[in-house]
Amino acid sequence: MSVAHVDDEEPGPGEVRHVEKALPNGDFYTGEWCDSLPHGNGKYLWTDGCMYVGEWFKGKTMGKGKFSWPSGATYEGDFKSGFMDGKGTYTGFSGDTYKGNWVMNFKHGQGTKSYANGDYYEGEWRRGFQDGHGRYQWKNGNHYIGQWRNGLMNGNGTMIWSNGNEYDGLWEDGFPKGNGNFKWADGSSYVGVWSKDDKEQSGTYYPSDSQNGNLDWDPQQVFLEDLKDCKICPGEKVSIFPSQKMPNWPGMAKGNDGRQRRMSDGKLSSYSWGSYMNDFSAASEGDSRDEDEGGGSLHLEDSDTRGSCTEFKMPMKKQGQTISKGHKNYELMLNLQLGIRHSVGRPAPAISLDLKSSAFDPKEKVWTKFPPEGSKHTPPHQSCEFRWKDYCPVVFRTLRKLFNVDAADYMISICGNDALRELSSPGKSGSFFYLTNDDRYMIKTMKKAEVKVLIRMLPAYYNHVRSFENTLVTKFYGLHCVKLTGAAQKKVRFVIMGNLFCTDYAIHRRFDLKGSSHGRTTAKPESEIDLTTTLKDLDLNYIFRLQKLWFQEFCRQVDRDCDFLEQERIMDYSLLIGFHFQEVSTSYHENEGAPQLSQLGKDQLLIDPSRWSSIRLGINMPARAEKTVRKSDCEAQLVGEPTGVLYDVILFFGIIDILQDYDISKKLEHAYKSMQYDPTSISAVDPKQYSKRFRDFIFRIFVEDT
Repeated sequence: MSVAHVDDEEPGPGEVRHVEKALPNGDFYTGEWCDSLPHGNGKYLWTDGCMYVGEWFKGKTMGKGKFSWPSGATYEGDFKSGFMDGKGTYTGFSGDTYKGNWVMNFKHGQGTKSYANGDYYEGEWRRGFQDGHGRYQWKNGNHYIGQWRNGLMNGNGTMIWSNGNEYDGLWEDGFPKGNGNFKWADGSSYVGVWSKDDKEQSGTYYPSDSQNGNLDWDPQQVFLEDLKDCKICPGEKVSIFPSQKMPNWPGMAKGNDGRQRRMSDGKLSSYSWGSYMNDFSAASEGDSRDEDEGGGSLHLEDSDTRGSCTEFKMPMKKQGQTISKGHKNYELMLNLQLGIRHSVGRPAPAISLDLKSSAFDPKEKVWTKFPPEGSKHTPPHQSCEFRWKDYCPVVFRTLRKLFNVDAADYMISICGNDALRELSSPGKSGSFFYLTNDDRYMIKTMKKAEVKVLIRMLPAYYNHVRSFENTLVTKFYGLHCVKLTGAAQKKVRFVIMGNLFCTDYAIHRRFDLKGSSHGRTTAKPESEIDLTTTLKDLDLNYIFRLQKLWFQEFCRQVDRDCDFLEQERIMDYSLLIGFHFQEVSTSYHENEGAPQLSQLGKDQLLIDPSRWSSIRLGINMPARAEKTVRKSDCEAQLVGEPTGVLYDVILFFGIIDILQDYDISKKLEHAYKSMQYDPTSISAVDPKQYSKRFRDFIFRIFVEDT
């Protein structure tokens, strides 16, 4: 070991020594040093008073360490590439203390927090907020035990006041909403439906055996008085994150050889990502960042074009053909828009999430006649006369509320001035697909048999999506039918669904995966495969690495969704996956120990942390895709061998095509194909076998990123 100053001669490659370095910007480092970077144990002192003491790896804080702020706040625990990531304890300058799990600077996972005002929380966190199951204790003795979402009481939970009173039931955004039971310490109770809107409030008071003292009690008192002292403490804000303080070590930057970077369209760019980051750094309390790490361009070199990373041109052209006047389905589109506007816009009673069984009755449908001249309930229009049918309207109105769909936005998306777009060709089933102009919703024409399946499974579907907000199954928003009058008497049934790929990101690759091999390849020449092509199982040449907590949640939800589909005798469904490449590939050894986001992705999170709020299971998820190669072209090898070449990606995925039950036609298809092919390779199999094969395959292509 030797002691050196910044201008001392550098040692040979791989040699570790002890140094004391006074940096040109006034910062100071003392500790172990290797290949011109901190590597091992070391201490870094910034000129603004921030300090880090702990382990380093190739110039970044990695492992165990302690970061101190000038205010007196400290974080002690695990670091990963500069981020607070793993287990650690943050002690704020005001006395707030959080001890638990972290992911990329956010409280995420199990953790406890003691607030400076005396409050205390113990339970699950997500992206910095209480989310999941937890217990909050106020300093006045009140406490809540139950479900949370985005930092507020949400779902099933129990509030117990220090005076012995208790509310047990449903919550929404921090207040009782839905079925609940309020009990007094003397044994009397009030049972009913709760809402801040007293018009929606209804219930029954049950006095105790001892006295009738609460007969005049108003349930709104819970909102106006009892919950006044039950506010969730916001806690202390972190002034600047350790990852934002990482120094710019000479020689650490990638691509700093002075060469221009090649953009995704093949052109050379003189744009400096570093200069943009400098603007951000200047506003971040003296933050010093690696100017050249990451990149604003996308150029993924690969000779294999089928399912591989080629040069992607952006922005993407929108899919489909706009349905304008003269299009064969123009009048059908007008009819659909008129019907949706009528269904969604008509007055309806307040929505309760607790639906009566009669709402799911197959006979629960409403026919409306639309003459061109208009009627008492319908406007005049330029299309031909038609009849409009709403299936189970109360159920689908409630589903839209459950999925947080605003009625006005829904109507504007589907019925606004912008036309729908028809996708180029019908699917294998013969159904046509239409997209709204804002890409939020997809409209699919349906066979009568599919409508029957959806209505049959609707009660179980409703209970499932209500119970599991992270469900991956398709979100259904409406089920309708247009019947044209006249000689044709044509009926067109259709369902409105969420579009999985509604995003500002370009979807560079998309796959429809079933876990079977027979016929599961794209019947297109390589020259015709583009960003809109949906590839299949035998085209897949990636596995997807998810951060630990996301991977665990993914496995749990796939199991729940497959159990639900199996119980409903559904088969032939798929996992639809789309992903966006963030930057050029790097091999595994170059990324050893790095978090799951690229430098570009991390910088975007630092600039706009609100992006975390848009991340859900299957939506906008940062991950890593690892390239795979099959040893042979045989169908037996569905999943290739990992190559160690990884890409930072944004993932979108969900379970689609969930309306095929195992009916007589599928049983005959299974019997016929089993005589010609390996029975395990075909898609049409018993729902139980299908579910097992599907899960086995999905859990091989999604793995934990270690």
